[in-house]
Amino acid sequence: MPTTMPSMPLPINSYPPSCVPAGPRSSEQGPDHMPRPPSPLSSSRRLGRNAEIARLGVKVGTNYATTAAKKLFASAQRKEALDHSRELKNATEIADRLGNMKGALMKLGQMASYLDHGLPEPLRLALAELQNNAPPMSGDLARRVIEEEFGAPVSQLFVEWDDIPIASASIGQVHRAIIADPTTSEHRAVAVKVQYPGVAEAIAADLKNADLLGAILAFGFKAFEPEEMVAEIRERLSEELDYTREAKNQQEFADFYTGHPFVNVPRVHPHLSSARVITSDLVTGSSWAELMQQPQDVRDRAAEAIFRYVFRSLYRFRAFNGDPHPGNYIFHLDDPKSIRITFLDYGLVKHFSEEEMTVFKNMISAAAINHDGAAFRRIIEDAGLLKPDAPVTTDQIGDYFSQFYAPVRESHVMHWTPEYSSSIVRHTFDRTSPIANYASVPRAFVFIQRINLGLYALLGELRANGNYRRIAEELWPMVNAAPSTPLGQAEAAWLASRD
Repeated sequence: MPTTMPSMPLPINSYPPSCVPAGPRSSEQGPDHMPRPPSPLSSSRRLGRNAEIARLGVKVGTNYATTAAKKLFASAQRKEALDHSRELKNATEIADRLGNMKGALMKLGQMASYLDHGLPEPLRLALAELQNNAPPMSGDLARRVIEEEFGAPVSQLFVEWDDIPIASASIGQVHRAIIADPTTSEHRAVAVKVQYPGVAEAIAADLKNADLLGAILAFGFKAFEPEEMVAEIRERLSEELDYTREAKNQQEFADFYTGHPFVNVPRVHPHLSSARVITSDLVTGSSWAELMQQPQDVRDRAAEAIFRYVFRSLYRFRAFNGDPHPGNYIFHLDDPKSIRITFLDYGLVKHFSEEEMTVFKNMISAAAINHDGAAFRRIIEDAGLLKPDAPVTTDQIGDYFSQFYAPVRESHVMHWTPEYSSSIVRHTFDRTSPIANYASVPRAFVFIQRINLGLYALLGELRANGNYRRIAEELWPMVNAAPSTPLGQAEAAWLASRD
């Protein structure tokens, strides 16, 4: 399991998992009869966004100042109550304003809602609403985007179309439709993801407000210095805006996992996909919230399946789907003794070179298999993770990194908890660590750390149990151990059928 030094995982770009039939269909209108609706992110709206950003910063700052004044002569108990009241006010302000904005700010709010249970509870709960409740654009506007992309009205492209979206997210929303499959002529239910008009400009405007981005982030991670994270967001979001790239990524994963016993990736329909639209098979099933209501043994299998998907993709496919988020999973729970998961959203995928993979494997061998601190230090210095000759001891380096490798360093049943996952996040951003002064994060490692922290958060929320060292040994190519669980046996049979 690769890991690295402190770096903030990037925000998400996903849509909620439970794709259910949409509401009543609106009347079918051709493009000649549709009024051209204004973009929800037009220039006037962008000016309004900047005003919203400014008001949000002022409001949060005012709440802090007011509370500080009230605390001057308050008792300890009263100070605690005032702090809680301030957190609630700021949580409401941030969640309400982000929920009505498309782009980078909302993505930050979504990221914070699931990453760390160490956030103030009122803020975490308020931001959690952003995961699945982004305000949608109108059905007419979604139709207009599709017409502009394909040069034909929705009524000609689809057998049926639902104007009411089944899911919405930070840069696009999803509509249910029926198509005539071009290869078989059979009718097929599809999910059509449509990008919000003007979202690219909105994100660019958001990223100019780096100070506010940092202030919002610091609301949960008070010791974190956000400059590098903001720069990374600016670069990566441009990739997520290209739906052509996302469709290619998704189809690559779908091809790789064809026939897999517990991993499913929806097939893309390229003739109805473009730079701003992705059409793929519609998948229905249970959401993360519904999974959380299942018995612990079901959640344990789900956790193991997600873990295997993440690291099987890395070691066999040399790629990461960089959005470990509850809204990106659909769970198929028909068999009480097994599980199957559909993995969604491939806007942020990182492919690694053989050289980068060699570094990752060498780190694991030194830290988790051989427990060789001196070798581990040499590896991370050569990789650019730690400055050569940094005035820290090899034991200090080992103590710091052992937190990340703890789940797979020894063969034992690991009991994940939200508190444990939260402690790893806080450890990552501990600027008082002697390691932090001499660490850097090479480009290849930013995605690794984002996946690790996001995955830890998910396993913690599931309260997963399992011998993750033995599971990891099946996935590590330098070990390639025999299957240790029923899911491992099923996957081994699938791998054998491919070789």
